[in-house]
Amino acid sequence: MVAALFVFVVVTALVLGAAWAAMNLPTWLAARKMAGRLKEVSRSVDMPDTPTFLAEAPKSPLPSIDKVLASSGSGLAALIEQSGVRTTPSAIMLATVISGIACGIVSSFFVAAPIFWLMAGVMGAMLPIIWLRIKRSKRLKRFEEQFPEALDLLSRAIRAGHAFQTAMGMVADEVEAPVGIEFKKAFEQQNFGLPVRDVLDQMAERVPILDVKFFVTAVSIQRETGGNLAEILDNLAHVVRERFKILRQVRVHTAHGRFTGYVLLALPAALGVALTLINPDHMNLLFQERMGQMMIFGAIVMQTIGYFWIRQVIKIEV
Repeated sequence: MVAALFVFVVVTALVLGAAWAAMNLPTWLAARKMAGRLKEVSRSVDMPDTPTFLAEAPKSPLPSIDKVLASSGSGLAALIEQSGVRTTPSAIMLATVISGIACGIVSSFFVAAPIFWLMAGVMGAMLPIIWLRIKRSKRLKRFEEQFPEALDLLSRAIRAGHAFQTAMGMVADEVEAPVGIEFKKAFEQQNFGLPVRDVLDQMAERVPILDVKFFVTAVSIQRETGGNLAEILDNLAHVVRERFKILRQVRVHTAHGRFTGYVLLALPAALGVALTLINPDHMNLLFQERMGQMMIFGAIVMQTIGYFWIRQVIKIEV
């Protein structure tokens, strides 16, 4: 009964997806072709750039869901913005459903137990969120590496006689992404009348890094109490570089623990695949028998707990 219901849901989703693609694909292709032609034409026209924070948002497949998530204060939108991916929460949710169904269908070709179809579907549904988190982590690490350079440029611009707001615009033009993009957003926001304090607070929300919080706090205090902002930024850049150097040393010393976690997580799965290729009949008992299924489930749970336990043990805040 469960298998028949699952097949019905999957087939219905595939038919609806195919119908939606057949209705919207020609329009999307035509719009893409028109956008490409307009882009080619606009290269020769000197037009002012559209502000980053007022740029056209990516098209949403389900606008109503985006409105609900925006009103509920969901963290998915913040995760998308921090990852730097041009997409919408509804698109990620749609990708989550499609990925979960696809993984469940693929697992049904290899395993007969419906419980494993469900487990594969749940794991597949997590893939888009995991992908966003990986993109977010890479982007924040890149920002952390470039941030001292941005602070040095700010300091030199202020020493040359530029205002802090003008110096932010210079950083936006000179420094590569993602630091340049974030400073460009801040520069355009204050150009449109937003107070500098609010602009810096929003930057700290978009880039949840300790170094950025130090920068925002230091600039806010200097603007209220006075002082040599260029010297403050130089000292902050030095602290950030030293902190980043210590963090890399910590990663070197904890490399053994991280590698141990990866091995403990991958070894049972690799061994199971190898035994399946060597003796399929022997491994099929593990999937077909009730006790074998419980043992696999318990092993997955304990391996996952062990991996995150090791991650917490080697996690050192600098």
